[in-house]
Amino acid sequence: MAEGLSTSRQTCVCKRAEILAVDHPVYLDCNATTPIDPAVRDVVLRYMIEDFGNAGSRTHEYGNRANSAVQKAREQVARVVDAQREDVVFTSGATESNNLAILGLAPFGEREGRRHIVSTQIEHKAVLEPLEALVRRGFKVTLVPPTPGGWVEPDAVLDAVRPDTLLVSIMHVNNETGVIQPISEIADRLDAHPAFMHTDAAQGFGKELEQLRHPRLDMISISAHKLYAPKGVGTLILRRRGFKRAPLEPLMYGGGQERGLRPGTLPVHLVAGLGAAADLALAHHAKWRSACERFRASLLAALEQLQPQLNTPFERSLPNTLNFSLPGLDSEAVMLALKSVVSISNGSACTSSTYAPSHVLSAMGHSEERVAGALRCSWCHLSQQPHWPSVIAAVRSLA
Repeated sequence: MAEGLSTSRQTCVCKRAEILAVDHPVYLDCNATTPIDPAVRDVVLRYMIEDFGNAGSRTHEYGNRANSAVQKAREQVARVVDAQREDVVFTSGATESNNLAILGLAPFGEREGRRHIVSTQIEHKAVLEPLEALVRRGFKVTLVPPTPGGWVEPDAVLDAVRPDTLLVSIMHVNNETGVIQPISEIADRLDAHPAFMHTDAAQGFGKELEQLRHPRLDMISISAHKLYAPKGVGTLILRRRGFKRAPLEPLMYGGGQERGLRPGTLPVHLVAGLGAAADLALAHHAKWRSACERFRASLLAALEQLQPQLNTPFERSLPNTLNFSLPGLDSEAVMLALKSVVSISNGSACTSSTYAPSHVLSAMGHSEERVAGALRCSWCHLSQQPHWPSVIAAVRSLA
């Protein structure tokens, strides 16, 4: 009887899988979150089901294996940006890492009388909102506007730096447009200033390699779920400058894990998954980039007949993102029309519930109509090609 019940359940699962394969739209919102790479999934399941020990348990083999997996993951993540294993602090994701970098540095700034921060108008809310919290504590924040193309000019950033500047925080890749910011050039020119430099690298880690290897980047925030690994884990990389790291203070207390900066039991399965994803990104970077470039070419060829206004400059962006506006069409209406065909967005997933216009596109100087019609497609090496004629037909049905 039990065997029959098991067979019945297996049949239901198989039928459900067939239905999902047929009915689910093609997922093109990888800047919000990516699918998990099968190789990463296998690592996660191993440390969830088999080697499930606590990395802090040093009295038995389960704990030792868990701790070994965590140390291996530190090395794997650090290798992507040419950092040291000891530089990697595991967190719940880039949002927590950004908060730890910005708010954790504030007490030092207050003690030293350095209460000025430079950032940009196009940062993710996970940077802008901690900065707003510091303004309420008496800090001064200068937000540099972008060019119409969506990147900030190094001259504009350096012109904003003052003698009392504590921190310069510039994102690596914009989550809405895919535009790569010139952080290595800014880091070069900031070298003579004592200000710490932080970058939110959630969108670019493992996808654009060279800039994040700049030794003047003191702090780098990363999220695993933007790199084909699970949600719920990330890192803050804290490089030494000379012999010292940024003098952060923790935001939480209890347990002393992660050098006292981030207490709590480490989710070993998630940490190991991030490490595996970092390894894969290094090994397959060129191949994955080529796959994204081919996908973009197909997307552009399909969209050509709709005469889109492109908000992403190809020469300054990653090949996995396209932000565009369709004249005369509202983005909400287009997404609704495409709901059964492709899953896309009109901006950051973190602000999608508010239906507020994109602060990124507005800062770039685009008109209200263009911002209201903006759509973001984002894909990866695991993405399927949708049936483009169906996509075009669905959009044309709105005319």
